[in-house]
Amino acid sequence: MSRNSEYEPASWAIPRARRAFQPTPSAPATADRPVFLTPEELAELLKLPSVETVYQWRRKHTGPPGFRAGRHVRYNLAAVLAWAEQETGKAA
Repeated sequence: MSRNSEYEPASWAIPRARRAFQPTPSAPATADRPVFLTPEELAELLKLPSVETVYQWRRKHTGPPGFRAGRHVRYNLAAVLAWAEQETGKAA
């Protein structure tokens, strides 16, 4: 590619927040390989107005269960879906 290709950024140049949510397309969720979400992906999945809602849920221990991987917070997709199902059952 030439240096004039600045009009079409590479996929790695697009900020993660602007990419559409795709739970690891190269490695689909299986029993052997669970899918883990970042707080930003969780907010996008649940159509929340801000990722701050996810952080508040974590501080108050009211949201889906998450865990730390080093300094990063991750959410298991299966646990998030189970939590959402439980929460919708409470509202009914």
